[in-house]
Amino acid sequence: QHVPVKGDHVIGIVTAKAGDVFRLDVGGSEPASLSYLAFEGATKRNRPNVQVGDLIYGQFVVANKDMEPEMVCIDSNGKSSGMGIIGQDGFLFKVSLGLIRKLLAPKCEIIQELSQLYPFELVLGMNGRIWVKAKTVQQTLIVVNILEACEYMTAEQRKQALAKLSGN
Repeated sequence: QHVPVKGDHVIGIVTAKAGDVFRLDVGGSEPASLSYLAFEGATKRNRPNVQVGDLIYGQFVVANKDMEPEMVCIDSNGKSSGMGIIGQDGFLFKVSLGLIRKLLAPKCEIIQELSQLYPFELVLGMNGRIWVKAKTVQQTLIVVNILEACEYMTAEQRKQALAKLSGN
């Protein structure tokens, strides 16, 4: 079970809309809240178009055991910095936090090698959720399978698997 940590970037699933607040499943013991004003450019008149079921990439601003976790989709300058609603047509799956940390490491070889195979979009959440979207469903699923398998592969095994896929 995921324990929210202030500052962590996570992927949440909108489960409800209650007044000015969205409820998000972030994989923890309770849902996180997200104000409709916590988006870049949002005002009382200009609300983000968020629907139940949407995936949201955001950051915890409140995370302690006595309070409900609270998320935002803007940085301290009010910019989205890549946060917000994630596209509908990707694939969401769960992995261990160990793998997420490995993938988030600067100069991660796994992602560099994969991006030579196909162009794809990738969102990594510190709650163990990954969202991937490539050009086709088939390519998306190949990227997902490789990412899932990476955890148990050596760099050498991974390079061999990628070589097979690229037809080399």
